[in-house]
Formats: sequence, C-alpha cells, structure tokens
Amino acid sequence: MDVHLNPKVGPDWMLPGERREVVTPGNNQKRYVAGALNSRTGELTWVKGERKTSALFIELVRAVSNAYPTARRLHFILDNAATHSSRQTKQVLAQMGERVVLHFLPPYCPEGNRIERVWWDVHANVTRNHRCKKMSALMAEVDAYLEARNAQQTSSPLLRVAPSRRAA
Repeated sequence: MDVHLNPKVGPDWMLPGERREVVTPGNNQKRYVAGALNSRTGELTWVKGERKTSALFIELVRAVSNAYPTARRLHFILDNAATHSSRQTKQVLAQMGERVVLHFLPPYCPEGNRIERVWWDVHANVTRNHRCKKMSALMAEVDAYLEARNAQQTSSPLLRVAPSRRAA
C-alpha cells in the first residue's frame, strides 16, 4: 500500500456553512506498507519501508515466518508486482526451502486479493483527507489503525476459527 503525505482527496462531510481545510504540505513524501492477511483469523502482519522493493517484500515474508513459527507452510496470494518474483526474492525464498509457497493472481485482479480490501479501508479511514503535516505522524496513524483492526479481529468471537482436525 502506498501512503502519501499529500492526502488523497475524497468525499467528506461537514456542517452546513463550514469549510473543511485540506492540508497540502507541499513536496509529497511516500512510504510503503506491505502486509499479509491470515485467512483464518483476519489478523494482519505488516512491515513498512521508504521504498517499494524486494527487500520490503522479503522483510514481510520473514515477519510472517516469525509470527507463525510452527506453520509448516506459509501460502502467500500475490499480485504480479516485480518485487514478488525478483532474483533477490527468489534467492531468499530458496534459502527458506519449501516453507513459503507463492500463488500469483491473474493480472489486474485487485478484487481477488482480500488484503486489497484492508488497504482500501485504510485509505478510506486514515489517508483520505488526513491533516498530518509530517510523515511520521501519518505513519503512526496508519499503525494505530491497523493495530486496532487486529485487536478487533482477535476479540470477535465470530471470526475465531477452531483449529482444523485431521482425519486419523
């Protein structure tokens, strides 16, 4: 997910007769968030970076691997970004053995990847029409929103899934 210091401008509400100010800090700055969504619990694991590179994706894979140390396999559903299939990424994944499995979606299929809905939600609730003047403040809001989202996911009894039972 791309996070821009210059806010995305979108629909907003205000009281009649009032004008809402949209802060435009001038030179745009960007940061990037890479994330993985647990398909059973809805919990998100994410990492942040100043560049959208293979190193950011590799950092995400390692973060997920550390978050789920007992998982025999980690399946990632991905778009076709170059960072997911770069030489650097392939080398790191080869070192991890068969624990990480990549599944690529067809091109131009954002609705097929559930994490895109999370990014749309972050944009709707955090980055659209924001009033942060510093990137550090905006990224703190993004982190707080994602942490609150994870807390809500783990506390909801409807979203908890019992571990699957294997046939004997």
